[in-house]
Amino acid sequence: MPRLPYPPARRQHLVELLPAGQPTHRVADPYRWLEDPAAAETAAWSAAQDELTRALLDGLPGRDRLRERLSELFGAGVVSAPSWRLDRQFLMRRAGGQEHAVLVTIDPDGTQRVLIDPMAVDPSGSTTLDAWSPSKEGLLLAYQLSEGGTEESTLRVMDVRTGEPVEGPIERVRYSPVAWLPGGEAYYYVRRLAPESVPHGEEQFHRRVWLHTVGTDPDKDVMVLGEGLDMTNYYGVSVSMDGRWLIVGAAAGTAPRNDLWLADLAASSPERPELRLVQHGVDAQTAAHVGRDGRVYVFTDRDSPRGRLAVTDPLDPSYSTWVDLVGEDPEAVLEDYAILDGAELERPVLLCGWTRHAVSEVSVHDLRDGTRIGTVPLPGLGAIGGISVRPEGGHEAWFDYTDHVTPSGVYRFDASDGTTTLWATPPGHVEVPTVVSRQEVYTSADGTQVHMFVISQEQTPSRPRPAILYGYGGFAVPMTPAYSAGVLAWVESGGVYAIANLRGGAEEGEQWHRMGMREHKQNVFDDFHAAAEHLIASGWTSPAQLGISGGSNGGLLVGAALTQRPERYAAVVCAAPLLDMARYQLFGLGQTWTEEYGDATDPEQLGWLLAYSPYHQVRDGVAYPATLFTVFDGDTRVDPLHARKMCAALQAATTAEAPVLIRREGHVGHGARAVSRSIELAVDTLSFTAAHTGLRLG
Repeated sequence: MPRLPYPPARRQHLVELLPAGQPTHRVADPYRWLEDPAAAETAAWSAAQDELTRALLDGLPGRDRLRERLSELFGAGVVSAPSWRLDRQFLMRRAGGQEHAVLVTIDPDGTQRVLIDPMAVDPSGSTTLDAWSPSKEGLLLAYQLSEGGTEESTLRVMDVRTGEPVEGPIERVRYSPVAWLPGGEAYYYVRRLAPESVPHGEEQFHRRVWLHTVGTDPDKDVMVLGEGLDMTNYYGVSVSMDGRWLIVGAAAGTAPRNDLWLADLAASSPERPELRLVQHGVDAQTAAHVGRDGRVYVFTDRDSPRGRLAVTDPLDPSYSTWVDLVGEDPEAVLEDYAILDGAELERPVLLCGWTRHAVSEVSVHDLRDGTRIGTVPLPGLGAIGGISVRPEGGHEAWFDYTDHVTPSGVYRFDASDGTTTLWATPPGHVEVPTVVSRQEVYTSADGTQVHMFVISQEQTPSRPRPAILYGYGGFAVPMTPAYSAGVLAWVESGGVYAIANLRGGAEEGEQWHRMGMREHKQNVFDDFHAAAEHLIASGWTSPAQLGISGGSNGGLLVGAALTQRPERYAAVVCAAPLLDMARYQLFGLGQTWTEEYGDATDPEQLGWLLAYSPYHQVRDGVAYPATLFTVFDGDTRVDPLHARKMCAALQAATTAEAPVLIRREGHVGHGARAVSRSIELAVDTLSFTAAHTGLRLG
């Protein structure tokens, strides 16, 4: 196959001395003009790339059968654990033929009703339900919708009994929690300041915590917190079930630390709560809630990177008063907890959700002193979702469970007799292929032991096979087992799929995260390269059969991998990626990620970034692997400009015949999407990878 005739891309001789004011680095940016999607030159280049990409992808073999099989595997559907409000349930459910999950309520008499169906709101499928929060009595529902994948949520309130709108939309509430006061007349929430009131370029920031009275003009809401604090702050807010205690947290961007306040609403008004500091200026993440027993439960990684649960007095929640209820485990990471303190129990109990090398466990403790008294059996080596309980107290808990071969189901734990039962299964039926999921351990460049899941038709490799290595390695996001139609379709066709638990995630706690961020980011890439070497050395695959895949921060990962070890990989799928690390914080939500990557306006930190920035590491005359960038025009987190610039650079530099393509998709964003769009994306990415690793699909 001859080298493709790529659409021409003008190469500028643009070199800047950076950072501004403290120039220490000469930084080339030959494709700066591709940052502007509205420019005629960029639009023409993108249209030509679209034509080239579709011509190549549509001609790949096995696509029709792959599409059919993915549709079958997606047909399992989805069901979530219930959120209870008195005797009313709220849960998400998607049947096999639905494009989006719908929000369902189950009335006290057992009647089931759909409250929100995104397809009924927008039949095009481009509107998503981003978040929802019932009032404490379950009679009102606050919910957030966004269009075209932008995640620019608008907040509305409906009457749960009738389904009729009560108020909204309220704008500028992206990523806002909603904390209802008892009675449903008011709630705390988070909203950005109006764009005309902030400096140009800062419209995505400047959040504040507000108190809103239902049915009133949001412009008259009372500001509770945020004035004078960091403009990139994200806020969390909650109110105890009895309405007495308000808890507010603040973190600068995605920094792994936060400040925390508590207010007694019985001693101060909801409009002017007297916020008492629980934690300030401490390099740790801490959350809290006040239990029905009057104690503050403090969930923290302060002095315990794998997490612990402490208790204290709400009248004096200072650090010196914290007493461990469940201490740090030397190996497992504390992820979640729930309290079961119903009057029908002989003694109240505490459930703790853990991950041990990314695999979930649930332990049972005496609530009074934290003594471990048992475990909750799980179906296999998988992952649970959040543990759900009745907020007014009870003896039951519900949690989602999934693994690499099991669609997510809901289990119920009964503390009165210690039993665990399957409570709900997804509404669809699917024949899951027979595959084996195993966990292996390998050694990274500096001697660190790293875990990796390997999914295959074989327990041990009989011969090298086409494989996909997936990773993320950032923002303390753990790669836990989960059902995936794409993974199963690949493995069913004879391939191997591996998921590495790289540093930068939280599989081994906060220290594991920090050893993969900022100046330590190269550890993530070294872990990934070592995972590839392990797969090859173990006989699972070979360099000519190995593809790599990652999205968002994982797109940065595979972008670095292909520039650092181009000979190691046969195919690369790079989705919604960060790639120009000299300018990343100028676009999208990049300003909120400087604690994760480093600040490009600081000379030393710019040095960290340029050392691996994929766009700046492209070298002429190198045979780069087959590469497919996927970008989404509605993406307001990671701007598609990264992929456009990198694609142009690779197309100009590579000496290989392997294609470098960019797949562009409109009316969809970084996160949630309709099922049909997910299927088409998977068809393109899997057929591309198969074609360049030698896998015959179907």
